[in-house]
Order: sequence, then C-alpha cells, then structure tokens
Amino acid sequence: MLITCPTFLIRDVVPNFRAKLLLKDLYNLFDINEPEKICEYRGETYRVRENGSIFRLQRRNKRKRPLDEKWTFGTPDKQYGYWNFASEKVHRIVATAYHGKQPSEKHVVDHIDTNRKNNRPDNLRWITRLENILLNQITLSRIIFMYGSVDNFLADPSNPTNGELEQNFEWMRTVTKEESDNTRKNLEKWAKEGKIPKGGQLGEWIFKNLNKKTDNYVEENPLTDSLTYNAIQKNWKTQSEFPNCPTSLTDDSIKAYKEKLVIGSVFSKNQYGESTIENAETSKNDKELLVITTSDNVKQFALAKVYIENEKFIHESLGSFFTLIGAQKQFYLAQGLGWTGKDSIDDYC
Repeated sequence: MLITCPTFLIRDVVPNFRAKLLLKDLYNLFDINEPEKICEYRGETYRVRENGSIFRLQRRNKRKRPLDEKWTFGTPDKQYGYWNFASEKVHRIVATAYHGKQPSEKHVVDHIDTNRKNNRPDNLRWITRLENILLNQITLSRIIFMYGSVDNFLADPSNPTNGELEQNFEWMRTVTKEESDNTRKNLEKWAKEGKIPKGGQLGEWIFKNLNKKTDNYVEENPLTDSLTYNAIQKNWKTQSEFPNCPTSLTDDSIKAYKEKLVIGSVFSKNQYGESTIENAETSKNDKELLVITTSDNVKQFALAKVYIENEKFIHESLGSFFTLIGAQKQFYLAQGLGWTGKDSIDDYC
C-alpha cells in the first residue's frame, strides 16, 4: 500500500531508510502539523523539517554518536554566517531533502532572502554562482551597493568600494514562516528602491511587515517554532528543545507534563546550554504549568509558563532573575498567591 504525507511519497525513501528508522518514528514522520522529509546526504540519513532543523539518524549496527538522534538548527559559523552540523553545511542538507541532489559541481545553494540562517526550504534553491548574481535581485543590488557595478565585482571581488556588507551577519537568524516571507518582501523592496528604513543598514525591520498599519504597536512575545514536536515558544529568544514535553494531547496533558518533571533534570536546552528544574507547580485548574529553572547564564534563574493553545504546548518565558528569591516571588504571584518573603535585587532591576 502506498502511504502518503503532505510533503513526499514513502515509496521514494523507504529503500534507503527502512532499516534505519524506528517504527515509532514513522508516526511522527507523517504528522501533518510538522511536515518532514528524509534524505541521504554524504552517507548519512537525515530527517529534515520545514523550519530548517535536521535530525541525523544513528547508523545501523554502529555506536550512537553525540550528535545523533537530536533535532538541531546547527551551530553558527562566525566566519561565514551559516549553520553548521559536524563538518557539513545545514542548508545543503535541507536543500537536498526538499529540492533534490546537487545538479552539478557548479551549483550552490542560494539563500533567496540572503539570510544565511534562514534554512526554510522555500528560501533555498540550487543555482550556479553566476545565476546567483544575475537572477537574485537582492544579491545583485547588494553587489552594486558594495562595488558600484557588477563589472567592478567581477574584475576584483576582493575590493568592495562601499564597506563590507557581505560580512554583516548580525541581522541573520532563524525565522518563522511569516518572518521569512516578510524578509524577502522587504529586501526586494529595498533592492528596487534602494531605501532602507531608519534604524540601521540591516536590522529588525527586515523581518517585519512594513506594509501593515501597526499604529506604532509592535507585537511582544511572538510565537516561534521550537526544536520539539508539539511545542511552541513564546518570548523565547533561542530555539530550544523541551525533552519532557508530551508528544500527544489528553484531558490531563498539563498535569501529565508536570509529573514528568523531576527537580534537577533538564527542562530546556539549546545550542548555548541547558536549564534544569528548580521547582514546578500546576494551577488550581491544571490548565497552566509554572516552572522555575536554573542555568549558567548571568541571570541564573528563570520562570516559564506552559499551557495549551491550538493543540500545541506553548512555552512562555516569564523572565529571568539574578536570585532564586526573585524567581520564587514571581512564581508565587503567577499562581495568584501572596508573597511574604524578602525583597531581592530583582525587585530593583
């Protein structure tokens, strides 16, 4: 029987990964809320999601490696601005999964919006280096901005006449689908008009919908993807993994989540480190879960709230704190309880 899912046909990949993929993973593979593809890249098998994250499968009859069986966006390459995974470029793995193998040695992966950390499949395409210059109007405009003309660039690519725009990676980051769409529209608008909104050459304006009337209101606490199936982040700066998050919803999902949390165990983790559980409690109606965590950050303690919205577990950051007392105070107040403890430095920061 031919089994289909929203992004690919199982018949296209079964011969290559049947022996490598556990049966339980097949059910996650076909979840319509988290489309994935399987690809073979340089002797390794990967699961790849539409948000640009990857998951390397353990090799059959081989010892599990530290980076196996973990969802990740990769580690940042400070020199070139890309996401790396081991010795590979993540964008090449994603492009292979969604757009096929590299057509020829002359082809490279083009980040259409020029954001090298946006590895969403619709932002990637195989293209030759010359086509990348001539067909991508954003890249073309940036070259003209830097060199004055394409001829000057081709004559001496190492000698820009207007700064080092290509080396500015600070604005680049992973993005939501909406941010990805807005990034491309805003950069295409800049490419046509040559006008950049006030606030810097490249900045957060890239990701916003500049055509939307906001009345000077900028949404706080935006929702973003996490690295965990069924988990969404709110007011969370870095895409993270929540290892104890339930994989399915029940009437007692929040209560079940709380029961899985053990003091001292990991609550969340990302490329910069992990946070461990200091305390956790559910609300009286078991609709919300509050968790105090500790980490190696300057503000060592943090408070998170977990609840369900649109059949997803929303993980909302309620702030970070220098002291445990500061976190405990907000922990109590968030439960609607009175606080009779001492003040801390967090009350004045």
